[in-house]
Amino acid sequence: MKRYILAHDLGTTGNKATLFDAEGTMLASAFSGYETSHPYGHWAEQDPEDWWRAVIETTQKLLAEARVAPQDVAVIGFSGQMMGCLPVDAHGRPLRRCIIWADQRAEEQAARLAATLGEEQVYRITGHRISPTYSGAKIMWVRDHEPDVFSQAHKFLHVKDFIAMRMTGAFATDRSDASGMNLYHLEEGRWSPAILEAVQLDEALLPEVHDSTDVVGELTATAAEALGLVPGIPVVIGGGDGASAAVGAGAIEEGPAYNYIGASSWISFASRHPIYDAGRRIFNWAHMVPGLFLPCGTMQAAGGSYQWLRRQVCWYEAKEAEQKRLDVYEVMNQRAEQSPPGANGLIFLPYLQGERSPHWNPKARGGFIGLQITHTRADMIRAVLEGISMNLRTILLSFLEAGARIDEVTVIGGGAKGKLWRQILADVYGRPVLRPRLLEEATSLGAAVAAGVGVGLFRDFRVVHELLEIIDRHTPSPDAQAVYERLYPIFLAAYDALVPIFDQLHALSTRNA
Repeated sequence: MKRYILAHDLGTTGNKATLFDAEGTMLASAFSGYETSHPYGHWAEQDPEDWWRAVIETTQKLLAEARVAPQDVAVIGFSGQMMGCLPVDAHGRPLRRCIIWADQRAEEQAARLAATLGEEQVYRITGHRISPTYSGAKIMWVRDHEPDVFSQAHKFLHVKDFIAMRMTGAFATDRSDASGMNLYHLEEGRWSPAILEAVQLDEALLPEVHDSTDVVGELTATAAEALGLVPGIPVVIGGGDGASAAVGAGAIEEGPAYNYIGASSWISFASRHPIYDAGRRIFNWAHMVPGLFLPCGTMQAAGGSYQWLRRQVCWYEAKEAEQKRLDVYEVMNQRAEQSPPGANGLIFLPYLQGERSPHWNPKARGGFIGLQITHTRADMIRAVLEGISMNLRTILLSFLEAGARIDEVTVIGGGAKGKLWRQILADVYGRPVLRPRLLEEATSLGAAVAAGVGVGLFRDFRVVHELLEIIDRHTPSPDAQAVYERLYPIFLAAYDALVPIFDQLHALSTRNA
């Protein structure tokens, strides 16, 4: 009997392939990275052939390490980074590099949609505010600036959808990814005629929308040969990484909240209805579980800020980690522990790629505020962790102000590995923070559950409650919590005071480009 689930999680930095058995036990995982190109400061692109290479490499490595025969794979499922813009021709060939979620170039196109329909109407239709982050504005940018590419485009795809197409030949997406395009009517569950008419976009350019558990095709002979699998394996479309993470964190019914920390970070929870915030700080995805929604707030550069610090500042820690054969982030966390809560009065603004929630300002910039000659590298490292955490607190508070109740938060993603950071989050949030056994594989688990449900290996999404294991719990420290209560309003005021400076710097960089 075929009893193994192969899940691909196509993230921002690479693809993680994970193998689960029919009981939901993770057997092995493999990772293959790829690069992001930044032609300009607010542009971000990836080569889809790099995704396919990573999928091939991880699939072959995974089967070899787990010693699983290709014919025993029952189903393939996906999770993937969201809000992409990849035009492909009728044969599925990419026509340019993919404009990924972090790209902010389409400001003019987003402004045009706002002028045509209005911010509030688009928010009520899609569950999202208008932003250059979303796929709709990016598609408009391709039409405006690359008409030759646009004229050849058969479909515009997301990351996971391109890989599913490469495996099956089907041009499909799921409701969660569709809901991140500023083109989808969230509550009606279809592409929005009003928005498509407003931006003069033909619905035929968009993929067919499916439930996350739908089988969209079978593995072709050509794809099977490249992957080292056998033809005919069912391919389930899966979901965007946010929705997949929700399932992997156990947020499949109303109540539990989760916080994903990867290159970006978000806080979300399951709800029977979208939450429409008066300030439009909150946005809403379609859940992988039919009939549910995921109110959410996402920041651009969470783990990305910590990665930047590692590359540009923490050379000493990198050298020490190499000598001691430790993970460099573990050494950075040890260094940060030498600094007290509040980092001796040093604040970090984590806006290295503009910002989505809570400010929705693509012009925002990062920075250290309050640097003195007495500050150490330990202070800088801790300030980065605290700055990311305080921005996430603003997202959390927006949910509470909208009437949500959040008693505790489950953290997942690679950034949640650090014990110090989890404790900082608990202290900044003023709520217990829970760590499940699967962190980086939580989105893969969500993809695997959807795939298993799709082919009948699992009865429904509630199976995740049998698979989720909490192994650590952090409660707020009263002393640290008191420090952050004093620091938090200063953090907010620092951003507000610098908004005019961000505008001037953006104008200067635009002229120079």
